Amino acid sequence: MENNLTKTSKFISLILRHKPETIGIELDEHGWANVHELLKGVNIDMATLEEIVKKDEKGRYSFNEDKTKIRANQGHSVNVDVELQEKIPPDILYHGTGEKYVESINRIGLIPKTRLYVHMTEDLVLAKKTGERHGKPVIYEIDAKAMAKDGIKFYKSINNVWLTKKVDTIYLKIKE
Repeated sequence: MENNLTKTSKFISLILRHKPETIGIELDEHGWANVHELLKGVNIDMATLEEIVKKDEKGRYSFNEDKTKIRANQGHSVNVDVELQEKIPPDILYHGTGEKYVESINRIGLIPKTRLYVHMTEDLVLAKKTGERHGKPVIYEIDAKAMAKDGIKFYKSINNVWLTKKVDTIYLKIKE
């Protein structure tokens, strides 16, 4: 059973990534929300918000320097520029998914669907954990080296998630 902090964190994730209008706030062009407005809309205090940000195992959130603004580091469906820096990826990246999505992925590749980017990781264990959230896990190995050589851009978020716009099937294989 989820505790209140986890539920609140998920609600904040929904607000900062997808639906700021849920509590009547707006994100600026870089995804930043006013902390005071968020606190009021979610009905929590600053200490609780700081605890959520600090304890989030995926590092989903960042404060600005004076903690007057907060944003999700990636995973947005709303069109914001979280100021990602283009990076050269490692040779291999992983993407965890559920078995039910394999047929579609094998046909069209990895696409962001409702998000702005496809999410990948260097961590095989984390990819498996992500896949488990969708049922029986399947891990895709991504030939990021070949993608980069072919001119496809990669970005790395502040919490170490690798991002790209799409992964074509030629760069994918199921990790055995």
